[in-house]
Amino acid sequence: MSTYTYFPMTNHHELSAWSRAAGTVRLWWQRHQQRRELAQWTERDLHDLGLSWSEMIAEADKPFWRA
Repeated sequence: MSTYTYFPMTNHHELSAWSRAAGTVRLWWQRHQQRRELAQWTERDLHDLGLSWSEMIAEADKPFWRA
């Protein structure tokens, strides 16, 4: 009689909880930095991108955790 033993393959590419958390914190920091920089743009910079002053304020005032 033979015995069959099942060993599932481990997915080594799956991110750990710590890696996902670090990625989230990194994303939040990038948003914070980008919005802080956006708030310093001039009217001309905004015009070049087709953004109004009110659109810039709305984006810059968002908390870092909101996309």
